[in-house]
Amino acid sequence: MQSRRMSLIEATTNVVVGYALALATQLVVFPLFGFEAGLREHLTIGLAFLGVSLARGYALRRLFERLRGRGGVVDRR
Repeated sequence: MQSRRMSLIEATTNVVVGYALALATQLVVFPLFGFEAGLREHLTIGLAFLGVSLARGYALRRLFERLRGRGGVVDRR
């Protein structure tokens, strides 16, 4: 069982790494497709993707928790 503190550390690390990876990817990929964006735009776009990612992660975590509670997903610990 993971402590609440470790869950918070894991979630924070995931968000920070994901945001940095999104920014780096945008900086490389956008110019390849002819999209011009300044740093402010890249930061804002990254925040939008971060929000979508957080919502997706939360929804999937709750779905799997519900399935586990119903016996739909077996926890083999």
